[in-house]
Amino acid sequence: MQDTYKTITTPSEGLYKEKGSKFLAFAWHVESEEEVKSFLAELRKKYFDARHHCYAYSLGASRSAFRMNDDGEPSGTGGKPIYGQLLSFDVTDTLVVVVRYFGGVLLGTSGLANAYKTAARDALESATIELRTVDDRYLVKFKYEQMNDVMRILKENAITPKRQQFDMECCIEFSVRQRDSERVRQAFDRLCDISKVS
Repeated sequence: MQDTYKTITTPSEGLYKEKGSKFLAFAWHVESEEEVKSFLAELRKKYFDARHHCYAYSLGASRSAFRMNDDGEPSGTGGKPIYGQLLSFDVTDTLVVVVRYFGGVLLGTSGLANAYKTAARDALESATIELRTVDDRYLVKFKYEQMNDVMRILKENAITPKRQQFDMECCIEFSVRQRDSERVRQAFDRLCDISKVS
């Protein structure tokens, strides 16, 4: 099971010019369709005078949610070549929008597809791409006197708690890489109460 994926970490931009048409490309790290809508609305407001705002995105480590949009360009000439670049760079949780200013000369379908592809590639080439792990989140509840045992398991597995509370009843929330998840869960299971956090 693959438990790593690549994503961009910082916004980046690209540009392609062809026969007077300008293709401005923007790439962002996104983690939800709400974020996608928000960035699209922002761009449409900023570049309200542009002819087209074609885009593609994919979400999740398994790329289970993805979409391509030609925004009025001939079918398959905008969103598809942009999405092809997301696949080519092997990134997810990423949105690329290409804003087109028409230069008065028709580029034809192959010319258009190439322009959108090149602009998207330019934006992704200047992005910082990071390899991330797919993690499971857990919450462990334990008695104060079990603290040393709990901390030992965390230390042995190089896990840094995300949230912790120490009272009569203690709890720690943490994330662990999926490939190590079952082993860590079993170690805690023998000791205290552990549950998965969605």
